Amino acid sequence: MERKNAWLSYTEKDEKEMELTAEKYRRFLDAGKTERECVEELVKQAEAAGYVSLEKKTASGEKIQAGDKIYAVGMKKIMALFHIGQEPLEAGMNILGAHIDSPRLDIKQNPLYEDTELAYLDTHYYGGVKKYQWVALPLALHGVVAKKDGTTVKVTVGEAEEDPVVYITDLLIHLAGKQMQKKAADVIEGENLDILIGSRPLKDVPDDQKKEAVKSNVLRILKEKYDIEEEDFLSAELEIVPAGRARDCGLDRSMVAGYGQDDRVCAYTSFLAMLEMETPVRTSCCLLTDKEEIGSVGATGMQSRFFENSVAELLEGMGCYSELSLRRALRRSCMLSSDVSAGYDPAYGEFFEKKNSAYLGRGIVLNKFTGARGKSGSNDANAEYVAKVRKIFDDHAVAFQTAELGKVDIGGGGTIAYIAALYGMEVIDSGVAVLSMHAPWEVTSKADIYEAKKAYKAFLLDA
Repeated sequence: MERKNAWLSYTEKDEKEMELTAEKYRRFLDAGKTERECVEELVKQAEAAGYVSLEKKTASGEKIQAGDKIYAVGMKKIMALFHIGQEPLEAGMNILGAHIDSPRLDIKQNPLYEDTELAYLDTHYYGGVKKYQWVALPLALHGVVAKKDGTTVKVTVGEAEEDPVVYITDLLIHLAGKQMQKKAADVIEGENLDILIGSRPLKDVPDDQKKEAVKSNVLRILKEKYDIEEEDFLSAELEIVPAGRARDCGLDRSMVAGYGQDDRVCAYTSFLAMLEMETPVRTSCCLLTDKEEIGSVGATGMQSRFFENSVAELLEGMGCYSELSLRRALRRSCMLSSDVSAGYDPAYGEFFEKKNSAYLGRGIVLNKFTGARGKSGSNDANAEYVAKVRKIFDDHAVAFQTAELGKVDIGGGGTIAYIAALYGMEVIDSGVAVLSMHAPWEVTSKADIYEAKKAYKAFLLDA
């Protein structure tokens, strides 16, 4: 059952729409390199499209009704958008669920130190990374510093053309004989992923500070530019990500290379699908979560009550809240867990099973199950639901394929699907194939990005 390459079916109109979608997506990747930045950018675009905050809607006292476009945000790192349908909310929703966190390096709370007249920031990696991929690259610093006076300072260094970048050093090949004998997991130790940020000592420092004159100079710069002290690192969320813009990839410009495509490629195409909806029969929802890469934990992860609480507020705003109505609304919902899949890479073909792999350019990927070994940690969608989604995609001429995450017993992974399924709703994983997943730069096909948007819109319409 080999699926055809989507490119072969495109008209000139399709190609123009695909390129427009890819261009919007690249701009989003550049604007949203952290969860906070993603939420901030998407709120701007949502409000421009007529969405209003749930908090503002509730405060106005206006009754929520069909046609209303509402968004909710939690701690600036998780958000949900609702386009209220004509049917009662208790009848359920069509939900697109993705995550907006990506693997990265986080700055520790006590990070700044000097060693042999070089200044560094200490880090702790976040999510599943190959640590050796993060050295000898131009890196950028993104995040916020919360101060005791209640103000929050935004920090971005390394993205503007005139900005400096930061860097993690590697051992020169001439001395790396012993290092090259290590296993890949040990070539670079996690505690050695320290960020080089300075080498220029501050002149005229007191004698007791001369041993840390480079660190003193860094602190001077931080004070002048951001008005922050060393103590302010204690209440900071600073992330190290690859520097630079997302780019077209390939001489034929058929792909996108950029940081954070797991899972922002599905998050943004889900968001675009929401913006293109007219007043739906059934309420449409786009849920964009944090912390998926570390188990969907915490107040901004899928395991939190954020989504459930938001739906409860909607029901209250409609004048029909009850615990039973909330449970029915969640149980009767249908969801696409919009998360990426492993693209088949012929350079590493021995790790894939060809008949059940995802291929770039063949459309959105349905993963009936994920997990590891014996489907551990998987949702494993019902056959009837898979058939329903197949029909929706076929009815809307969406190119799609099915896949597993590599060969049995080779590895595995999970998504937010199993958590949403706890409410009793139907859920299946459905996303874009990615090459070099979790690397600092990942690659996707423009055709798959376009088909994902088409698929998500079709699902919102007909599920």
